[in-house]
Amino acid sequence: MNKLKKVISLLCTFAIIITLGFANTSQVYAAASNNDDWLHCSGDKIYDMNGNEVWLTGANWFGFNCSENVFHGAWYDVKTILTSVANRGIGLLRIPISTELLYSWMSGNPNKVSSVTASNNPPYHVCNPDFYDSATGKTKNSMEIFDIIMGYCKELGVKVMIDVHSPDANNSGHMYPLWYGLSTSTAGTITTDKWIDTLVWLTNKYKNDDTILAMDLKNEPHGKRGYAKETPTDIAKWDNSTDENNWKYAAERCSRAILSANPKLLVVIEGVEQYPKTEKGYTYDTPDVWGATGDAAPWNGGWWGGNLRGVKDYPINLGSLNSQVVYSPHDYGPSVYNQSWFDKDFTTQTLLDDYWYDTWAYIDDQKIAPLLIGEWGGFMDGGKNQKWMTLLRDYMIKNRINHTFWCINPNSGDTGGLLGNDWSTWDEAKYGLLKPALWQSNGKFIGLDHQVPLGSNGISLGQYYGTQNPVVLTGDANDDGLVDMLDCALIKQYILNPDTIINKQNADMNNDGEINSIDFALLKAKVLNG
Repeated sequence: MNKLKKVISLLCTFAIIITLGFANTSQVYAAASNNDDWLHCSGDKIYDMNGNEVWLTGANWFGFNCSENVFHGAWYDVKTILTSVANRGIGLLRIPISTELLYSWMSGNPNKVSSVTASNNPPYHVCNPDFYDSATGKTKNSMEIFDIIMGYCKELGVKVMIDVHSPDANNSGHMYPLWYGLSTSTAGTITTDKWIDTLVWLTNKYKNDDTILAMDLKNEPHGKRGYAKETPTDIAKWDNSTDENNWKYAAERCSRAILSANPKLLVVIEGVEQYPKTEKGYTYDTPDVWGATGDAAPWNGGWWGGNLRGVKDYPINLGSLNSQVVYSPHDYGPSVYNQSWFDKDFTTQTLLDDYWYDTWAYIDDQKIAPLLIGEWGGFMDGGKNQKWMTLLRDYMIKNRINHTFWCINPNSGDTGGLLGNDWSTWDEAKYGLLKPALWQSNGKFIGLDHQVPLGSNGISLGQYYGTQNPVVLTGDANDDGLVDMLDCALIKQYILNPDTIINKQNADMNNDGEINSIDFALLKAKVLNG
């Protein structure tokens, strides 16, 4: 269904949450640079390197995907805005970007930015002084500004998920259904290989910097099966073919390439729009039944990028790297489009029965993989749309489903934003709806950085789990304070069964990020040699 967005390693089953005496976070923290915040998945949950469960909660801030090639709102001071975002507990920032812009960076000729205020002329006018190039007296280029913003995020304890929102730099680029085939003004025609190459390039650029934790490979692949006998090639489908428009095949290709550059990155894979009723034997080759609706239709519809029914029949298969896969539907309310499941006095149960469960919620319920609702949000209408937002929010809280709210920007035509048009005033009612779904404990927001607290009202992941400055006793795999044959036995058991609970940091004898037979041999030698 069309969603028109106008633009104006380990499963820690015994983890116990301990109430901590939180440190005063008003002091200035140096940006963490120890590259220790990478994440991995097991079942339907996401974990840090120590096997502690994390909950990814945040919001979208668009603009790098648009013709301006920079955050919208950069006509105000970006660091001030971002500081406010961090202080409000938004720990994960989903940043839409275009393949065209990434290609310009990869090619060494970054596209220029527009609608940016960059000056450093104290005391008369200072705004985004870091974006100002004193040597040229002009604004820095798009890649320089992006890198500066990543530095701000690191300093504030905010993590980032990159979202390839469109092939071209276009304020309505999300309307295009595929990840390839579109001609751009600066990058030529975007091909599947070019899309993959740019993401691998960005992964390599940041592989030693855990500010960017995840890559959302393509925003909202979509398209409907036309009323024709031939199989369409201009829609995103999900099946077991190697057709170029098979989103499942493309996502696997892209994921493998990215993870070959950095196997610790999360790859976030959205759904499609339309999926055949395979339980009735229908496929993408099945012609439409003209005008057929409901049970008679050969297709199950959904939001753009929101339909993950294909995972049931054809799950993403990356082998051992499935530990890095997160599925990401988008879901919206009736103010964006009045879907059929809103035509009743809907409840959580009717939404599950009519759409959510078979379309995406089963993935979490059956512990196939984690979910991250990449976009949800809308206007506070005091009616059906607000009711839907509240029901989805509460469902995500109950099931600890990861999410990023759409959006921070006030200039999203069919949803509005968390900020007002001055990019300073918050919509307190909308933020009040979102706030309970942000990760927090004892009045403090919990960040995803082990060292740096999230803004001025948050704590670090290390503080939350009591591991900010952990004592590493190399070899003490069972955390009993001793290094002995019991640890050897536990490492051996872990090698045979990676679900075994183990202190990975202590067990990693050669500090290569993996627990394997080399670590077992090193530990055994250490124990036998005293």
